[in-house]
Amino acid sequence: MPSVTLIDHPLIQHKLTLMRQKDTSTAKFRQLLEEISMLLAYEVTRDLPLEKVAIETPMTTMDAPMLSGKKVVLISIMRAGQGILDGMLELMPSARVGHIGLYRNPKTYVPVEYYFKVPADVAERDMLVVDPMLATGNSAVAAVYRLKETQPQSIKFVCLLAAPEGIAHFHAEHPDVPIFTAAIDERLDEHGYILPGLGDAGDRMFGTK
Repeated sequence: MPSVTLIDHPLIQHKLTLMRQKDTSTAKFRQLLEEISMLLAYEVTRDLPLEKVAIETPMTTMDAPMLSGKKVVLISIMRAGQGILDGMLELMPSARVGHIGLYRNPKTYVPVEYYFKVPADVAERDMLVVDPMLATGNSAVAAVYRLKETQPQSIKFVCLLAAPEGIAHFHAEHPDVPIFTAAIDERLDEHGYILPGLGDAGDRMFGTK
């Protein structure tokens, strides 16, 4: 069944409110996105498998839990996905990283792929696909279709904000892929942007508008 997990931790919600404010600087926006991304990563990875390994503490030996086998591959939907990627890598520095480049046709809102690169061993890993905004859902749907061709162990989609329209579209196409988000906003406007939202995440991250 389709699932959406709303990660409503108070620290995430507080930082998200600061990001939404139109007078938040580019530098502060980036910092907040990185901080929220670390907190999102903590929640999204709760079900990673563990195995017991023998270690020696300063006091004695013990069997202690460590992550089992091949771990995570983070896939950034360019360009705005980079902000979430950077934060998650702070928490998971050994994760493999892939990129898929998509831009939205401003008239049709249809995504156009211009770049695709993932690790060779992605089929042995759990995949976290990251993009700050799930608006129309067109880019996320196209990205996940493309990524399914690599046959990862599992796929989760992680975003900062989601619109109800985007969630419905995404799960109509990918009912097997769970969504993790910090907020579900009211709706889309006539241009396909999330309301109340926070504007264009990529432009606010990189200061390009």
